Amino acid sequence: MKHALLLCLGLMMIALSSSAQSILKESLTMNSELLKKDVRYSIYLPEGYEQSNRSYPVLYLLHGYTDDETGWTQFGEVQHIADKAIDSGEATSMIIVMPNAEVTWYCNDYRMEYPYEDMFIKELIPFIEKNYRVHRKKQFRAVAGLSMGGWGALKFSMKYSEQFSACVAFSAAIYTDNQLMNYTQEKYDYRFGFLFGKGLTGKKRLTEEWKNQQVIYLAENLSVNKLKSVRYYIDCGDDDILCLGNAELHAKLNEKRIPHEFRVRDGRHSWEYWRSGLPEGLKFITKSFHR
Repeated sequence: MKHALLLCLGLMMIALSSSAQSILKESLTMNSELLKKDVRYSIYLPEGYEQSNRSYPVLYLLHGYTDDETGWTQFGEVQHIADKAIDSGEATSMIIVMPNAEVTWYCNDYRMEYPYEDMFIKELIPFIEKNYRVHRKKQFRAVAGLSMGGWGALKFSMKYSEQFSACVAFSAAIYTDNQLMNYTQEKYDYRFGFLFGKGLTGKKRLTEEWKNQQVIYLAENLSVNKLKSVRYYIDCGDDDILCLGNAELHAKLNEKRIPHEFRVRDGRHSWEYWRSGLPEGLKFITKSFHR
C-alpha cells in the first residue's frame, strides 16, 4: 500500500511538472487588413501560462534580414534561453512574440503599398493583447531584435516611445549615410529599392523616407524627453561591420545625454553572438518590467 501511494504521488508530480512547462508555438497566423494577407508569428508562453489567470509582460523579438518568425525559435534557441533565465530568477516570466517581417526592414515602403510598420503598431500589438493575457501598459511592453530586427527595435521604440519601456538591439543594421551612398547599385536596389526607390545614386539616396526610418536621424531629431522615456541596450560585436553605425548611434545618444547601455563584445555577426547576448538582454528588459 505504501509503495502504491508513493508511486501515485510520483506520477502526479511528473504530470504536474510536465503540464507546467513553457510552450512554444511556431508559425501561427494573424490576418492583416493593411497588408491584405496573413502574417505569421511564433510565440513563447512561459511556464504556468495555461494553469493561471495572470497577465504577463510581453517582449516583441524581431528577426534579421532574410529570416522569418522561426529564426529566434530554431537558431536562437529562445525557449531554452528564456526558460533558463526565468528559472534562475534573472528574468521575469514573460510572453515573447516573434513576427515574420520578411525583408521589410520593419518599415512602410515609400509608396505605402506594403505598410509593415503600420501593421505592427495598429494590428499586431492589438491582436496579441486581445488574444493573449498580456499587460497593456507601456511599462510591460518591450521590443528587441537582431540585425535588421535590431534596427526595427530601435526604430519602433524611438518613434513609438509611448508604446515601449525598453529596447534591446543586437548587431543592429544601422548603416551610416556614407555606407548607404557607397552601396553598389545592385545591392542598394535589391535591399532598399522597394522601400526608398530604385535607381537612386549617391546623395539622392538620402531621401526624407530614409531619414524618417534611420535611427541615427531619429536620435538626432526626436525630443530628449521622448527618447529618455525608453531604456536602451545596444550590443554589437567588435568584428561586425555594423559596429560603425552602432558606435555612431552611441555617440549621438551621448551627445544628447540619453541614458543607454552600449556593449562591444568579442564576436561577429552570428547566431553564436546573439544567443550569448540574449540572457543579458532579457535581464535588462526585466528591470523595466519591475516596479
